[in-house]
Amino acid sequence: QVQLVESGGGLVQAGDSLRLSCAASGRTFIPNLMGWFRRAPGKGREFVASASRSAGITYGADSFKGRFTISRDNAKGTVYLQMNSLRPEDTAVYYCEATGANTNTYNYWGQGTQGTVVS
Repeated sequence: QVQLVESGGGLVQAGDSLRLSCAASGRTFIPNLMGWFRRAPGKGREFVASASRSAGITYGADSFKGRFTISRDNAKGTVYLQMNSLRPEDTAVYYCEATGANTNTYNYWGQGTQGTVVS
């Protein structure tokens, strides 16, 4: 079993930055993928970014590229999301998720951290 705990959310002004962190515990394997999803008010779950065990990086919507940066530390079991130039539409609950060792299916997720961007 893997437990994921996010931190780093908060309330910021448009144009500011937030850095989200996620720490995995209770693991006996290194997840194939660790990533970030978000759920904005009244909207569905949205893929933000993922980082593979071998350092492959994938981003979701084009609006994330150039503003968001995902990084991962396999030794520490952590994944980070640096979010710059934030916009009010980035307001959401951000969830850290992880797959099993040899799958692409996200089976583990944290409780979420709220990021609120005001104009």
